[in-house]
This record gives sequence, structure tokens and C-alpha cells, in this order.
Amino acid sequence: MKLILKPGREKSLLRRHPWIFSGAIQRLEGDPAAGASVDVFSSGGDFLARAACSPTSQIRARVWTFADEPIDAEFFRRKIKSALHARDTWNLKHDTNALRLIYAESDGLPGLIVDRYGDVLVLQSLTTGAEFWKQTIADILLEETGLAAIYERSDADVRELEGLPLIVGELRGHLSSFIFPIREHGLQFNVNFQSGHKTGFYLDQRSNRLRARGLAEGRDVLDCFCYTGGFTVNALAGNAKSVLSVDASADALTLARENITLNDLPIARHTALEGDVFQLLRKFRDENRHFDMIILDPPKFAPTAAQAEKAARGYKDINLLAFKLLRPGGILITFSCSGGVDASLFQRIVAGAALDAGVEAQIVEHLAQAADHPVALNFPEGMYLKGLVCVKWE
Repeated sequence: MKLILKPGREKSLLRRHPWIFSGAIQRLEGDPAAGASVDVFSSGGDFLARAACSPTSQIRARVWTFADEPIDAEFFRRKIKSALHARDTWNLKHDTNALRLIYAESDGLPGLIVDRYGDVLVLQSLTTGAEFWKQTIADILLEETGLAAIYERSDADVRELEGLPLIVGELRGHLSSFIFPIREHGLQFNVNFQSGHKTGFYLDQRSNRLRARGLAEGRDVLDCFCYTGGFTVNALAGNAKSVLSVDASADALTLARENITLNDLPIARHTALEGDVFQLLRKFRDENRHFDMIILDPPKFAPTAAQAEKAARGYKDINLLAFKLLRPGGILITFSCSGGVDASLFQRIVAGAALDAGVEAQIVEHLAQAADHPVALNFPEGMYLKGLVCVKWE
């Protein structure tokens, strides 16, 4: 089966970008099943790549390989072994037993996410190609890791764009509990595979949580969108004077409190508050409350660039309020995980927030996703997590 591109639309593939949009396609020869492999040719008949077909998505095909090689079990074994070897090379296992083993396009496996939590793998199949090969991939993962259990969290909204149903449950093996303890930089966290965000925990923030721990000593900390307390626990472990954790989910706050207790940290220094972060920040402003360190780690406001303008207003709003709530000399650790907001735009948003808040501040550090979430040079979209450490001037 062949996918023929329109004249001049092969340029991105020649730069090894793995996405082929519907508007670039001249015709499709044959009737491939969703996720089946197709050969991609230029309008002049040159072979360009072998890709997984996605009939309902705007991204009509995602490239498995730019070489003329078979897409079979051995192909996936090579890719998986390469990804696992890379994580071993980075020596992350000394710091944690929870890490990302496969990061989709950045590891040459579009649509496939695999995270390891101790002795359990959690898999996300996000595209028709990953779904087509999921059972084969699951078998290889167990063979190459020596583990026995895979839990599936293929419940991200992007599956609907691919025409796929949402799936959550045991893919291989059996779990006696959906709550699993992990360790990270000397701390412990309970992770809920079944109902937690993403695959259960924000593994991408691992190094940034440790950085927050190093900045928290003696400070009154406000942790916004705290989820299950990753930054909260680290702030308390860093000897923060107090930590106020805010989230809209009562269940997440309950797990955050459990994680504080799990680490024998001073619960008396911690307060949890359930509610809408935007509303609560305004309430704190009206009450003239102030903090020495504020952490903003909101959910994804703009999955695509088309939503960036609307998202920018949300990011500006919370950062403006945070600057107002900071004491002079206070630290703002602020993030965006929106793929539609790049690092340059995010910095401009935060700068505009400071200007409108009537404060002056400096960026002292740029933060990003952890090393087990690498960014392939041919796929800059893999760089989605942007963070700034800002200091409000005295």
C-alpha cells in the first residue's frame, strides 16, 4: 500500500520529521486498516518512509522508519531495547525506581508511552499505529524487562482523534492493588495507576521537584495545582516553614497528605485547601496574604498552537496573581506543559504578568522535563515542559 505526497510536501520528511498531515497527501493507494503500515513516496516516486496509517486523524500517518525495512516484531524489539539501554546509560535508577522507558516519537515509537513504576509497567497507546502493534509490544516489553505486569492507561483524549476507544485495565499479569509505592530522591510516594493523572504520577517533574526542595528552607510555600503532593512533599523535606497545597481534587489532596505521612514529615506545617486555583489566588490577594515561594504547575491549557491565545490568558492570570502574592525576594517556580505554548511565548507571558502586576523580577533558572523524557532533534514537539524560576526584586 502506498501513500503519495503532493509535490513539494516531502520537505519535512527529508528533515526526518515523523508526522504526515492529511493536507500533504495526494492519494492513498490501497485500503489499509487503521494502524497498518504504508510506504510513503514523493510525487516523483522516491521512497521516503514507512509509516502507520491513521484514517481519521489530521495527522494521517506517523513514520516508523525512514529506511526500507520491515515493520515487524524484531523492528519493535530493536527500538525498545535501544530505549531501555538509553535509560540505563543515564543511570537514573540510583535516584528512583519510577521512570519513563519509552517516550513516543522521541524514542522512534510514535504514540507509545511506557512508564515503569517499580515492578509494574504502565502503557499508553495513543495512536492507531501503537494500537495495531500493542499486543506484540506488550510481549516484547515483558521479555526485555523481565517483569510480569503491564497496566494500560490508554484513556487520553487524543485517542478519540484517532477513532480509538478509551481503555483502562490490566494488559498483562494481575495487580493486587492499584496503589503502588515508588521512591524518588530519597522520598516515597504512593501512585494510583487506575485513576491518577497521566500514568499515575508526573515523572517529568522529577528533577524540578528536587530543585524546589533545595529552595524551600525557611519559606512559606504555596503549591498550586499540587495534585498528589510531589512539590509539597519535597518542600517539606527541604525544611519549608509552611506549605499550603491547593488543588481542585479532594482525592488528590488526600493522597498528598498520605504522602507527607509516608515520609514522616511534619504534617503540622502543612495545610490542604480544595478549590479552583484561579479563584483561590484572587481570594488570597483580597485577603492580603503573602508567601515566600509559589509553585504553579497547572494542567495543559493548550494542547495545540491553535489554542495558544486562550491558554496565554490563563497562564498570564495565574502568574500575575502569584507575583502579587510573593513577598519581596520571593521565588516563583512556574511551569507550562502545553505543547501549543513554546518556551519563548511562555517567557513573554510571565514577563507580561510581572509588568501588569507592577513588580520587577528576574529569571534565575530555566527548567525542563527530566532526562527520561528526551527530545529527538527531528521532533522538537517533544519539548513540552517549560519552567522558570523567577525572583521578585526586593
